[in-house]
Amino acid sequence: MEAIVLYDVSKIHPTPWNPNTWKTRFALNMKRLKFTTEWVEYPDIESTLKKLGAPPTGKTSDGRDYYTLPTIFDPNTKKVVTDSVVIAKYLDETYPDDVKLIPAGTDAFQEMFHEFIWMNVGIPLMASGFVDALGVMDARSGEYFRVTRERMFGKKFEEFGEAEWQKVEAGLGALKRYLEANGKGDDLLLMGPQVGITHSDLQFAGMLACGKDVWGENSEQWKRLMGFHGGKWSRYYAQFIKFEK
Repeated sequence: MEAIVLYDVSKIHPTPWNPNTWKTRFALNMKRLKFTTEWVEYPDIESTLKKLGAPPTGKTSDGRDYYTLPTIFDPNTKKVVTDSVVIAKYLDETYPDDVKLIPAGTDAFQEMFHEFIWMNVGIPLMASGFVDALGVMDARSGEYFRVTRERMFGKKFEEFGEAEWQKVEAGLGALKRYLEANGKGDDLLLMGPQVGITHSDLQFAGMLACGKDVWGENSEQWKRLMGFHGGKWSRYYAQFIKFEK
């Protein structure tokens, strides 16, 4: 089998950091699929994916096609696949094994959880680390990132602060309650240990992996995030460390 190519967002040091591409990186590692990484600067994503023949994943506010990562090219099937959910389904169908990223009948749940975790944890967590994220990018990507995100959020990066952390803690509190519905001892995966890790878990784990890389394991921000709710999220993330490569 030839190695799948994962198109990932680059930074100064060629290691992963983007929360969205982490989802696919985790998935490829979970399914034990050989892959290589093609690093792409933020301003080059659209042109790179157009050359690759990747489809757009949405529209901009002015109606133009919008291109995003993660994207993969599978030389074994000659297919280009973009968007983490679509990629997860593709990997399940093309490389069936004991790992099922999106179990049958759970599509609606996956979509619902994506909306919940992004709105209640992902956005405030990302906002709390905007300034720090600039430090892992080169100047060109950093400028693009700042301009596009400040336009999207309608405020300067430096205006985000403690209020975002409070939103993160509240969102994680809601997630904690949902996980506890699985029962004591079974509350570290959304579908429990019987089903195992699914794409919904990867959505959340990707956000945590981003924080770990941007802030660093010894940072006060990472320690604070992992310390919420009695260290629950440290125990949660420990399940994904073996899939970080």
